[in-house]
Amino acid sequence: MKRRLAAVVPALAAVAIAVPLSMATPAAAHASCGTTVSDKDSSSWNKTANGANERSGSSTGCTIKGIAYNTQALDYHCYTVGNDNYTWTFLRNDATGITGWIRDDLLSDGGSLVYCGF
Repeated sequence: MKRRLAAVVPALAAVAIAVPLSMATPAAAHASCGTTVSDKDSSSWNKTANGANERSGSSTGCTIKGIAYNTQALDYHCYTVGNDNYTWTFLRNDATGITGWIRDDLLSDGGSLVYCGF
C-alpha cells in the first residue's frame, strides 16, 4: 500500500501544479483609444480585408485614423484582446505611415502572432 501511495502522490502533485498553470490566460485588457505600442513583431504582410479601418484603440468606438487596403503592405507590431473579445493587431501601414489597430478577423492572415503584453 505504501508503494502505491508513494507512486501516486508525486503524480497528484504534478497535476495540482499543472492545472493552475494551464488555466492562466492573458487578461482582456484592451488598448484604450490613443494607445500605441513599439514594434514587437518583425512580420510584414501585404493582405487585409479591402478597406479595413485603422483605429486609435482596440474598439470600434475608437476614432478611425485611416483605412488599410489589400494592396498595401502592413508592418505588424503586436496583438491584444479587445473588450469585444476579438483580437486586434497594432500595425503601421507602410503606404501611408499611419499606425492603428485593426481587428484580426479583418486581416486575411489573422494578424500578428506576438502578444503586446496587456
